[in-house]
Amino acid sequence: MTLWASHGAKTGAYARETLSDQMKNKAVSSPAIHPLHEMPPDQLEALEEALYAYNAERTGHADGAGLAFVADDNGERIGAVAGYTWAGMAELRQVWVREDWRGRDLGRRLMEAALAEARVRGCRTVFLATYDFQARGFYETLGFTCVAEVPEKPPGHSEFVMRLEL
Repeated sequence: MTLWASHGAKTGAYARETLSDQMKNKAVSSPAIHPLHEMPPDQLEALEEALYAYNAERTGHADGAGLAFVADDNGERIGAVAGYTWAGMAELRQVWVREDWRGRDLGRRLMEAALAEARVRGCRTVFLATYDFQARGFYETLGFTCVAEVPEKPPGHSEFVMRLEL
């Protein structure tokens, strides 16, 4: 599930409509609430665009853009980094290298590409989150520092929020 746009990185026709415009067009009612655990991509996109519109309206920053680099070998995806830039910052939401390619400098190269692009876009800060069983040490070698720990997420482990000043 993609969440980056909820923090500010999508645009579209739906996103250009302000929250107040949307409220004017809605009659007062008692909406039905029902599960939709596997939300279709078009509905998820509309949700993300609505959140982006709200964030852009409240902050005055409407410069959100996706940020992604992939590594392919013989037509196979072996690594990727994905996130967004918005309001002078970047957030890397997914960083992955296939297990047989770990330890071969691919992760560093993907991260360096993403960080270089963030600099080109004028970002001053980069954020990411990682778990204690993932790659905190790797991110620290790139200059990231831990700014928050969320214990017991998931149970028995911790999540770390990391920041890098560019």
